Amino acid sequence: MIPVAEALARLLALVAPLPAEEVALADAAGRVMLADAVATRDQPPFDASAMDGYAVRAAEARAGATLRVVGEAAAGRGWAGVLPGGGAVRIFTGAPVPAGADAILIQEDAVREGDLVRVATAPGPGEYVRPRGMDFPAGFRLPAPRRLAPRDIALIAAMNVPRVTVARRPVVALIPTGDELVEPGEVPGPDQIVSSNNHGLAAMLTGLSAVPRLCPIACDNRASLVAALEAARGADFIVTLGGASVGEHDLVAEVYGAEGLSLDFLKVAMRPGKPLMAGRIGGSVMVGLPGNPVSAMICGEIFLRPALEKAMGLPGGARPRRLGVLDAPIEANGPREHYMRAVMAEGADGVARLSTLSRQDSNLLATLSEANALIVRPPHVPAAQSGEAVEFVALD
Repeated sequence: MIPVAEALARLLALVAPLPAEEVALADAAGRVMLADAVATRDQPPFDASAMDGYAVRAAEARAGATLRVVGEAAAGRGWAGVLPGGGAVRIFTGAPVPAGADAILIQEDAVREGDLVRVATAPGPGEYVRPRGMDFPAGFRLPAPRRLAPRDIALIAAMNVPRVTVARRPVVALIPTGDELVEPGEVPGPDQIVSSNNHGLAAMLTGLSAVPRLCPIACDNRASLVAALEAARGADFIVTLGGASVGEHDLVAEVYGAEGLSLDFLKVAMRPGKPLMAGRIGGSVMVGLPGNPVSAMICGEIFLRPALEKAMGLPGGARPRRLGVLDAPIEANGPREHYMRAVMAEGADGVARLSTLSRQDSNLLATLSEANALIVRPPHVPAAQSGEAVEFVALD
C-alpha cells in the first residue's frame, strides 16, 4: 500500500491537459475558462444615476434653493442637452447623468412644484453618481484558469464578451463490475444488489462539467470485462468500480493488464478505499475504484475530482482542507488514513464544529448522504477529545 498523498501525485502525473475550445457564453457555465476574458467597454459606460431624483449642479443645489426642471433622463433614454445654470433634469436609476450635472438630488430630498423643484436636503458633489468605469474599465481582465460560476458569467456578459475559451469536457467511462449487480429499476435476484456508485459518480462528473459514459455492468468473467472495456474505448478516463481487490473474482487488473493496461499502483493506505488502482490503457487514464459504494464515492472525491480538474486546466492538487473542532471524542486511528463521515456546522464564532456519524461502514450510503464533511485522520494518531482541532474536507 502507498500513502494517499503519493497515490494522488502518481495519478495526477498520468493526466495531461485537454485541448481548448471556444463556446458561446450561454454554454459556458461550470466550464473551466483557459484564456482571460477581456472587457471591451467601461462599466458603466457613462456616469450613471444610482437613484431616482434630479440631476443637478451640487454648487447650485443648496438647501432651500429652487431649480427649474428642463428635461428627463431614463435608463436607455438619456437627456442629450447640457444642464443650464439653475436647471435640473428629472432622472431615474441607471440613466446617464447629463453633461454639466455632478450630483443627484434624490426624490426623497426634493419637493416638486410644477416645473420647479425645491431642494430640501442638499446633495454633495458626486453624490449618488456612479462614475464611468466604476465597476471595471475597458481592458479589464477576468483571469484564467477558473471554473465559471454564475457570477462570472454575469461579469463576462457585462464585459460584452459573447464567447469564451474553455477546456474540452473530459469524457469519463464508468464500468461497474460484479455478478451481484443490476441496474436501478431491474428486479434483483435473491443474491443481487442494485448498482449505485456508477450513478453517484456520474452525478459528480456532471457537476464538474465532465461527460459521464455509463457502460453496461461487467460480470466477473474475462469476456464481459473485455466487452465493457470496448464500450469505454476513446474516453479520456476509464473508471472501473469494483474488481480491484485480491479475491478470486476480482479480475480487473489481470484482464485489463492483458488488454494493455500499464498499472502504476494498486492499493492505497486509506479507509475506506484500500483497493484502488491507476494506470493508463491506450490513450486513456484508468482509475480502478473500490466496489463498496461509500468507498467509491469518497475515492471519487479524493482522487478522481483532482484528476479531472487537472485535465481541464485547473491546478491539480489535493482537495482543500479546513480546520474544525470536534463536538465529541473519537478513537485513535489505525495504520491507514481515515476519512470519517461527519456533519459540519459553522459556529457563530466562525469555527466549524464537527460531529462524526455513528456508523462508518463502507457500504452505508444513507450515512454518506447525511454527511457534509470528511474528517481526515492521519495514520496512527491518538484519540481526539471534544473541542480538539481536526482537519476536514467539505463535501458539496
